[in-house]
Amino acid sequence: MFYLIGPRGSGKTTIGKKLAEQKSCQFVDTDKLIVERAGSSIAQIVEQYGWEHFRHLESEVLKSISHSDTVVSTGGGIILLKENQRVMRTNGTVIYLSATPEILAARLAAEPQAEQRPSLTGKSILEEIEEVMSQREFLYRETAHYVIDAGLPIESIIHQLTQFDK
Repeated sequence: MFYLIGPRGSGKTTIGKKLAEQKSCQFVDTDKLIVERAGSSIAQIVEQYGWEHFRHLESEVLKSISHSDTVVSTGGGIILLKENQRVMRTNGTVIYLSATPEILAARLAAEPQAEQRPSLTGKSILEEIEEVMSQREFLYRETAHYVIDAGLPIESIIHQLTQFDK
């Protein structure tokens, strides 16, 4: 099992789908599963119940994924809970897709999905990314078995990922 972690815009879903296709295995997006199970968008869940409730749903979804032949695209904040870090590191290979705040901001600006990506700080995209990354970079690196430069071409990233297996 592969878990792809990283901030919004790092390419977890895009890379995850291609990697799953390459490895002929299942692809799961934790955010999509949360939305399907809750019957509400992430923005609606957060607005109605708060981030703590969303993080609880995220942990439940993560623990429910049990297929060993799976590539999992996780939400950007999944690493905030130690239990989630433990679940991922114990059950598979954790890959951190690392990118600069400028790359992330450009990607998010190119594909704004407000209902899927509620603001965490209420600031501009770049300011928010810089602030969030200052808080999470250490956790991403601590959780990951491997760090991949998400600024590389997709084919290069997929090639690197196919070298890792646990």
